[in-house]
Amino acid sequence: MPPHARSGSSATDAAAVDRRQTRQRVIEAAIDLLTRGGREAVTTRAVADAAGLQPPALYRLFGDKDGLLDAVAEHGFAAFLATKHVDPDPRDLIEDLRAGWDTAVEFGLANPALYTLMYSEPTRATSAAFKAGTEILMGRVRRLAAGGWLRVDEELAAQIIHATARGAVLTWLSLPENRRNPSLLTALRESMVAAVTNQQPAVQDAGPAGAARALHAALPEQTTLSSAEQHLLREWLNRLAADG
Repeated sequence: MPPHARSGSSATDAAAVDRRQTRQRVIEAAIDLLTRGGREAVTTRAVADAAGLQPPALYRLFGDKDGLLDAVAEHGFAAFLATKHVDPDPRDLIEDLRAGWDTAVEFGLANPALYTLMYSEPTRATSAAFKAGTEILMGRVRRLAAGGWLRVDEELAAQIIHATARGAVLTWLSLPENRRNPSLLTALRESMVAAVTNQQPAVQDAGPAGAARALHAALPEQTTLSSAEQHLLREWLNRLAADG
């Protein structure tokens, strides 16, 4: 590679690094203003002053104030994602569910202004970090389903878990400090557990063979399928059960 080409590449890389660092400095300045003064404190002028920049620089980096707030929310989702502990094979699936819910609520209570911003716009559900966090939640839900613990379908279970955690945080933050009773959080968490899980696993044996045997046993009680459909399903379940 010619020397001038290498020099041009180095300059481009340095400019990209400088842009990322400046962008991060602006986001951190915005978060500090948000934390200390709420959303109204996050003006273009105030953020630019705090970051040591002129306002036009913010427009070049984020487009407009909404773009800046979206970047701050994405930073919040990434920070939340970093707090999530993922155990691919938890010993107690129900306690793992409780722990995940507690982690979500604790993050919201520790970062009230940021959390409120993160969940103030439905469009932020397209955030890459939000989607990664959702995949972690769906992993927990799938393990519950595979173990026979889930009493509703996976999508509804995930919605209930997310909605109760979000509602718990926003309700807590809306209360005067002298009315904040920790029992509220415990009650909401246990209501969530009761809504999405069975008291005992519906499938005693883990894996598809156990699930097949459980479904096979329940077939005579259902009326949705025709006789021919039941016969075909019974044949499939017998083959799956035999593999166990």
